[in-house]
Amino acid sequence: MKFTGPFLFILATLMIDAIGVGIVFPIMPDLMDRVGAGSTAEGAFWGGIMMSSYAAAMFLFGPIVGSLSDAYGRRPVLIWALATLTIDYVIMAMAETYWVLLVGRILAGMAGATYITATAYIADIAKPEERGAAFGMIGAAFGIGFVLGPAIGGLASDWHITAPFWLAAVLSALNVVFGLLVLPESLKPENRRAFGKRDLNPFGTIMRAFVVPGLAIPLICIFVFEFANMVYPTLWAFWGREVFGWDGFTIGLTLSAYGVAVAAVQAGILPRLTKRLGDYRTLLIAILAGVIGMVGFGFAGAVWMVVVFLPISALSDMAPPLMTAFAANRVGEDQQGLVQGVIASLSSVAAVVAPLALTGVFEQFVGGEWIYFPGAPFLVAALLIVAIVPLIVRLRTSNPGHRS
Repeated sequence: MKFTGPFLFILATLMIDAIGVGIVFPIMPDLMDRVGAGSTAEGAFWGGIMMSSYAAAMFLFGPIVGSLSDAYGRRPVLIWALATLTIDYVIMAMAETYWVLLVGRILAGMAGATYITATAYIADIAKPEERGAAFGMIGAAFGIGFVLGPAIGGLASDWHITAPFWLAAVLSALNVVFGLLVLPESLKPENRRAFGKRDLNPFGTIMRAFVVPGLAIPLICIFVFEFANMVYPTLWAFWGREVFGWDGFTIGLTLSAYGVAVAAVQAGILPRLTKRLGDYRTLLIAILAGVIGMVGFGFAGAVWMVVVFLPISALSDMAPPLMTAFAANRVGEDQQGLVQGVIASLSSVAAVVAPLALTGVFEQFVGGEWIYFPGAPFLVAALLIVAIVPLIVRLRTSNPGHRS
């Protein structure tokens, strides 16, 4: 995949978007305290509600956004999404109650088209055999964003609890201007399809995707993996505070370190592994790393264990772009937005249920009557990944277009 101007813009867009998202993570425990949470466990629960609401909105609107980009082009949908995210960060910055924060998150979920449209854009300009590595570069851009975002958020929170939101709003606004100036349209008129009433039904859209030959298995794998992987954004800050007593700066520092590792994996290791081993064998490595990392964090009782398992866990982030490539190569050019929207919706369903389930587990093992074991959610996530291994095995033969 050549680093053309449009490709570099998409990477820059996603990096800035990731900064805007990651900039908030270090302050989540303090933010929940600000709006009335009585304990770390309670704050984790209400933070999980916020994440679930965002994901629910994205589930409902993800397929619609993807189908709109198939009908009207990637550029206008992407610009609209970035502008809406700017408004969302302003709302979050001005919020003084939990319910206003919740409204802001729902609005952001409704406009959650940045990743959907960007991946469809990449699918437009990349050859089928290049998509796995190209989607990996998207992950690398997110990784770099998460290096900068949590670090900036941790530092900015020393000025004021809302400072990270204002910084995110400024970055998003600048990104809108950048997009208006340089982003060309990637979807040719002959590759567009009409937008119909059935595209307004996310359930029907998902069902149509599941009947496409060979598409069901990668979609199921993506859903389960994303569900398990939600343990990190949902609980990392609360787990770090509970187990190690980390403050916002330290949480931001560890998230930045993880971002460095993810960027190195997806920009450097993933392209080399797929070239040498093929997509399937590289995916197996990612799955194994995911299980090892989650089990390691589950039993971590010292900071040195976090240092050891963090880079191993970063290797697991090769799995989503590879499974996305398996899915993208099963449909035509006029359905890339649809498929990316469905993937986003499935990820959103996982993000609706996972925070509720995982924070519930955390609350029971930290503040409930069960045995004290704050790492329990990580072990639950590891078991979920193990459960999809039989489907991963079938994925090799269900998509003959991929080199094994």
